[in-house]
Amino acid sequence: MPRAGLGLAFTFGAGLLAAGTAVAAEPVQITMWSNWPDEPAKKDWVAARVREFEATNKQCAVKLSFIPKADIYTQAKSAVRTGQAPDVFYLEPDQPEFLAGGFLEPLDGHVDLAKFEDWAKPAWTYKGKVYGLPVEAYTVELYYNKDLVKKVGVEVPPSYQLTQAGFADLVRKGAAAGITPVSQGVGDRPFPGGLLLFESLLRKLGTEDYGKLLNGTLSFKDPRVQEVMTWFKGLVDAGAYPKSFATLKLGESHYYFYQKPGALTFPDPSWFTGRAFASPESGGMPANFPLGIMQFPAMDDGKCPTCKTLAVAGSFVMYARGKNKPCAGALLDSMATAGNGDKWMEQVSLQTGLKSDPAKINSSHAEYFAELNARNKGATYFFGTPLLYYRSKCAETYTQVMNNAFPAGLIGVAEAADKMDAACRKGS
Repeated sequence: MPRAGLGLAFTFGAGLLAAGTAVAAEPVQITMWSNWPDEPAKKDWVAARVREFEATNKQCAVKLSFIPKADIYTQAKSAVRTGQAPDVFYLEPDQPEFLAGGFLEPLDGHVDLAKFEDWAKPAWTYKGKVYGLPVEAYTVELYYNKDLVKKVGVEVPPSYQLTQAGFADLVRKGAAAGITPVSQGVGDRPFPGGLLLFESLLRKLGTEDYGKLLNGTLSFKDPRVQEVMTWFKGLVDAGAYPKSFATLKLGESHYYFYQKPGALTFPDPSWFTGRAFASPESGGMPANFPLGIMQFPAMDDGKCPTCKTLAVAGSFVMYARGKNKPCAGALLDSMATAGNGDKWMEQVSLQTGLKSDPAKINSSHAEYFAELNARNKGATYFFGTPLLYYRSKCAETYTQVMNNAFPAGLIGVAEAADKMDAACRKGS
């Protein structure tokens, strides 16, 4: 009998039961909110894990809803305070107020943390406890259209890394040919406009000083930072970004890159595949698209040309005031089971913070994976994007200045540096 009818059948049948007859208990229902309603591979992975859990845990049932991330955040911020939050919900590490407010349940007593990659645990560690299941991990990559780059007369070297001057030349040649050099849009996201600039700053400064910049102990007026910002301003002035940059949404910037009108490059976290590997009818990349991955450009006198950002993104957390913690914890533990990390990488073509075995991954996008792995071979990783470090006024300033006004060409280098230092510099 379907679950929906269990309660009604029990009500009408109770009087007919003989004394002492055992009645099967209804399963405990937990609620789960997941992101990715418009990313089929990720949605399918989550739904499959829930089905598997229900099949082997008859005492638990899951009410699963797929909700856009922005809506989850808006609803969850209210729901955790009123006691109405779901038992399990999607969250990313850049929302520390949930931890600071005591709204999340430590996973240590519910999930075998040995199932997580060691490098992924710090993203969700707070006061010695781990609070999130790190399903989605990513590196920040520079995707490009091999045919268009060749068409404008630029040869990508065997290292797949252009020099600082070489990338500026690519931008100028693209603009002169009427091809947008860098697809990017910030109409519905607080971070994409800073990707190219901050990945370049990381390569210029190296991990230690870049960390100081993000932690507010290095000024944006540091000469090295100013050099990179000045170079970047030259790209903006040369027409690097779409004219619709300020209103173009993240999903639209994907389509802009690999469908219409087309662009030379697309800086994007490696979660790019969530949209790109959907069917073309659903806004995905054409099957024959000449996709390549190059390194972000090497900065002149850069301390770490092999540096790149690694981060944890989409994760699942438990509500601290949830009334069904045994089922909620068991669900998350089952999602982290050996093999599910492999399935994520096979189906989504994206890194994960769950343990996985590359030798067991049989992906239909094997060629893409091989290129992604090649670009990450020998990389020196810096953990976390700017918004993982920036908070309150500093985060708001990053969004307004480095994500929008500066790459949109609305303000200059000096003004952008002044605004960032005023909001983010510690001890200034």
